[in-house]
Amino acid sequence: MRRRVRVAECAVAGLLLLVGTACGSRLPESAFADRSDRPGRTPTRSSTAEPLRVGIITSATSPVGGNTFTGPRDGAKAYFDRLNARGGIDGRRVDVRTCDDGGSGVGNNECVHKLVDEDKVVALVATSALDYAGASRVSRARVPDIGGQPIGAAYDTYPHLYGIYGSLAPRDGKPGWDGKLYGGTEIYRYFKREQGARTAAVVSYNQSASAAYARLVTQGLKAEGYKVVTEQVDFALPNFRAAAADLKEQGADVVFDAIDTYGNAQLCKAMDDVGADVLAKVTNVQNWTSTVREDYKDAPRCRNALWATGSSRNYDDPATATDHEAVREFRDGTKNLKSHSQWQLEGWAAAMWFTDAARSCARTGVTRACVDRFMDTGKPYTADGLLLPVRYERLPEPPKTRRTCLSVARWEDADGWVSQGDMNDECFDVPQLSYKP
Repeated sequence: MRRRVRVAECAVAGLLLLVGTACGSRLPESAFADRSDRPGRTPTRSSTAEPLRVGIITSATSPVGGNTFTGPRDGAKAYFDRLNARGGIDGRRVDVRTCDDGGSGVGNNECVHKLVDEDKVVALVATSALDYAGASRVSRARVPDIGGQPIGAAYDTYPHLYGIYGSLAPRDGKPGWDGKLYGGTEIYRYFKREQGARTAAVVSYNQSASAAYARLVTQGLKAEGYKVVTEQVDFALPNFRAAAADLKEQGADVVFDAIDTYGNAQLCKAMDDVGADVLAKVTNVQNWTSTVREDYKDAPRCRNALWATGSSRNYDDPATATDHEAVREFRDGTKNLKSHSQWQLEGWAAAMWFTDAARSCARTGVTRACVDRFMDTGKPYTADGLLLPVRYERLPEPPKTRRTCLSVARWEDADGWVSQGDMNDECFDVPQLSYKP
């Protein structure tokens, strides 16, 4: 069982990180006008209408593990609970229907049938599915799927699906452009420019999904002028100590990986054991959580070299929580959760996105078609500054270069995840590299 679990974790890590390098152009928030409405405001009129029914599909009991995919769901539910306590959307409660697809394609199709066909939800929100096999059915039913985590390529493939990071692809039933997706090199540019990194290690398993992602990372690093040290370990019996010793010998000053959370913890422990100190051990938004001390308890030096990158505002930074109203709302609305994560914040933002779409339908009635029109305008969305501007357009050709911004945080035992500059200012003009999902 441990082998099957780690295969799934590795594949998921690779897919999520692929998404991280291809999450789309990010323009500074200041480039767009602020919205006048507030998603948490008290409604100005009451209504006796039926509740608005939304669905959340989550691979809560997937082979990867119980808590791997639940962050977006928990964040969205917390937002809707707070919204309902304040009167709902123009007096209408939001009735949240959840479905656990078990991490399988069969289970996902069953969830889609239950929520879309039987429960007649007006939209899906904050989807986080290991195998989104029912995506084409959602699209054919013209049900807007809002703010889902693009674990696979569905949000770059089908109309009516709007992932949390946006897309410029045609979305005509084929992934990206002729089956290829594109991602930028902004993460590698950041660590080169801001941290002075020049030699990068890429650690992977000798397993297909892991190795494929490692090749993409290596391609991006080389495009940014890095010397790249590749370290591949055996999946069944990984020798992380040998990999750590070699990356130390090769002088790596930043480490990227295509391995699961368990493997990352073991790699960090091995790096501490051999004295491999680096500028940054880089992870992704999926691992941007409050459980770092527990996950990396045996690697204090490496733990304090952990950096995370993403496209949403740091939930954990004390200064951000004090200065930013939307972050304060999130922290207050999720204070009863046992742990916290960046995925929770993105689920909260997804629920806010649906709420703004539903409010736009006040005069005509909240229908699937009306919500979808709001989503499909092509206008950037920021969830009151929680997200870097998210865009959905349909470009006939992939861009060769794009200006992309990113959110960066570093773990410090004393303070948690500390923001490294403002995400609207960390922007780069970078090439777009193709890959097959």
